Amino acid sequence: MLITKTKKAHLCLIISLLIILLSGCGGGSEAPAAPPAGEQADRQAEIIPQELTISAAASITDVLEELKLYYEEKSVHTLVMNYGSSGALQQQIEQGAPADVFISAAERQMNALQEQGLIYTESRVDLLENDVVLIVPAARADKGIQNFASLAGEAVRLLAIGNPESVPAGRYAKEALSSLGLWETLEQKLVLAKDVRQVLAYVETGNVDAGIVYKTDALTSTAVKVVDTAPAGSHVPVIYPAAIVANSGKRLAAEDFMAFLQSDQAEEIFEKHGFIFKAGKQEQ
Repeated sequence: MLITKTKKAHLCLIISLLIILLSGCGGGSEAPAAPPAGEQADRQAEIIPQELTISAAASITDVLEELKLYYEEKSVHTLVMNYGSSGALQQQIEQGAPADVFISAAERQMNALQEQGLIYTESRVDLLENDVVLIVPAARADKGIQNFASLAGEAVRLLAIGNPESVPAGRYAKEALSSLGLWETLEQKLVLAKDVRQVLAYVETGNVDAGIVYKTDALTSTAVKVVDTAPAGSHVPVIYPAAIVANSGKRLAAEDFMAFLQSDQAEEIFEKHGFIFKAGKQEQ
């Protein structure tokens, strides 16, 4: 059968188009594969707003309230703060109370949770350091209490400290007083508080003659005066560890907050409140 020039041209065009289509399907670059389902879920979790519960030592209430405002301005996540003595917070976590991040005022409570597998060990970081100081009511600053040694004198009828069994500040106070040979002399004068902020309140109101708190607590009040700092070596270092709680169902959001706690921005705020910043810095 004869093929006219017109039909031949049409046939060549069709063949050419088929060649182009086939070469595009076979030899070109392949479309990128979709990420695994697990990665897709992780990416979605990163941007879904979460409400994090932060269980933190009472002694960092003021600085964390400032950090909370800063964090919530920059993040999609929100924070619910749960303050108390580190011992009480430890017990809450052990009993299954909701918590995503725990910040303790001592290593002892964090160690106990770690031994029970109740925190993610790899998330743990030594965040801050603090000093232990002796304070008196500012209105009575000239009443004869000059330093730790003067606690044994008649000027002191009542001395407030945190309960050493559950309050890290109280345990540091007991260690310092024992190291200075004052513990047995002062035991009958002690008023035991539920946390370090209660000690501060007792001194502010003049209900006691003196109290032992962290330096950063004393800096929050104009109603008290620092008269002495516990000597180096008289107590174990005051370290604040932080970690993600193992039963948190918001791991990615908790990691984001932990990263923020170790950032340059957080360091500036912590140091403004008198803390010694120890954690490694991470860029935000």
